[in-house]
Amino acid sequence: MNILILGSGGREHTITWKLAQSNKCRNLFVAPGNSGTANIATNVPVNVTDFQAIKEVVLNNKITMVVVGPEDPLVQGIHDFFLEDEALKNVAVIGPQKAAAELEGSKEFAKEFLFRHNIPTAAYQSFNAETVEDGYAFLDTLNPPYVLKADGLAAGKGVVILEDLNEAKAELKAMLVDAKFGNASTKVVIEEFLDGIELSCFVLTDGKNYKILPTAKDYKRIGEGDNGLNTGGMGAISPVPFADEEFMSKIKERIVIPTINGFKKDNLPYKGFVFIGLIKVGNNPFVIEYNVRLGDPETEVVLPRLKNDLVEVFQAVANQTLDTIEIEIDEQAAATVMLVSGGYPEAYEKGKEISGIDNIEDSIAFHAGAQLKDNKVVTSGGRVMAITSYGNTYKEAIKKSYQNIEKLHFDKMNYRKDIGFDL
Repeated sequence: MNILILGSGGREHTITWKLAQSNKCRNLFVAPGNSGTANIATNVPVNVTDFQAIKEVVLNNKITMVVVGPEDPLVQGIHDFFLEDEALKNVAVIGPQKAAAELEGSKEFAKEFLFRHNIPTAAYQSFNAETVEDGYAFLDTLNPPYVLKADGLAAGKGVVILEDLNEAKAELKAMLVDAKFGNASTKVVIEEFLDGIELSCFVLTDGKNYKILPTAKDYKRIGEGDNGLNTGGMGAISPVPFADEEFMSKIKERIVIPTINGFKKDNLPYKGFVFIGLIKVGNNPFVIEYNVRLGDPETEVVLPRLKNDLVEVFQAVANQTLDTIEIEIDEQAAATVMLVSGGYPEAYEKGKEISGIDNIEDSIAFHAGAQLKDNKVVTSGGRVMAITSYGNTYKEAIKKSYQNIEKLHFDKMNYRKDIGFDL
C-alpha cells in the first residue's frame, strides 16, 4: 500500500523509519518531511494544515493510509475532512476526529472529561479576560507553586509554573489580558500543583479496543537538572524504571480503561494514539494532560522498542480489529538525546551544516529540524536531531547515544548531558 505521513519532526522521521521496515508498504510519502525522511521516503512540500493540497497528494499517488503526526491538523479536523469527501472517505486516517482531538485542543475540555469520568487529576478552575479578578482570588486559595495553562494549542509553551503569587497573578494577566499566547490563552486553566515524578503512557485505540504501548519519560527543560525554560523535549528513556507491574496496573484500571470507555460514552470518535501525560504522586498515577498523537521525543524511544509490523497494527486500527493483534515489545531499553540549536527555546539561527552523521555506529539519528540544502544536511529548527540507542539498561543506552554525539557537529550545537539523571 501507499502511505502518507504528515509532519516534519523527529516523531515523523521515526514513524517513517518504522513503516519503511514493513513489506506491506510499497511507497512512502511525507509532507513536508525533513532530511531524514528524504533518505527513506518521498518528501512532498505541502503544509500539514493545507487539506486541499493534501487531498491532491493522496489522489495523485493512490494513497490508502494517512498517518497524522502533529496535533494541529487533528484539532482542525483532517480526519473529518477525509470522511466527508467522496473521493477520500475510504482512505484510512490514523488520528482521532475533531470532536476527540479537543482533548488536546482545549485544556478545559480535557479537564471536564477527566472529572466527568472520575479519572484522577489535579483540581482546577478556568478563567477568561472578564473573570481575571476571580482568577486572582483562586490563586490566593492555592499553595505554591502555581500552575497556569493556556487553554489552546501553544506549541508546547503554554504551561507556566511559578513559585511567587504576585508573579503568578502578573502571568495570568499577561496570558488573558495581554494575549501572551494569542488565541491560545483567551482562556486559562489554573491547576493545583501535583508534586511527583512525570512519565508518559501511550495507548493505541481503534475506538473499541486498545493496546498499551511502552512507557517513556521525557525531559522538557533546556538546562541540566531540569532547570531553565520549557522546550518541546530534550531527550527521553523507555521503559520507565519506576513504572513496575503494580503501578502499571493502577494506570490501566484507573486511567486507561476509563479513558477509552469515556470516548465511547461521550461519542468521541477515536482511531489513533492517546498520549497520557502522567505524574506519580506517592504511589498513585494522576493525569496531567492528554495529547491526541505520539509525543516527541518519546516516539524516538517508544517505536524502536515495538517489534510489530507497524503497517499491520495501523490496518487493525483502521478496521477496528486491534483486539486480534498481540503487541510485542523489545526487552531492551531505549534512550534518545536531542541536539538543539544554540539559543533554543528562544531565538536561534538556522542553516548550520551538520557533519559526522555518517560516522554514527550502533545508534539511530532521527532528524527533526534538519533539511537538505545543496546536498548537505543543515539545521532548520530549534530541535535538530535525536540520537537514539538501545541497551540492556537505560544507562547503557544513554551512554551509547552520548558516545555518538561526540562524532556530530554543527555551529552552537547544544544538548543536555544528564538525561535519566533523576532515575
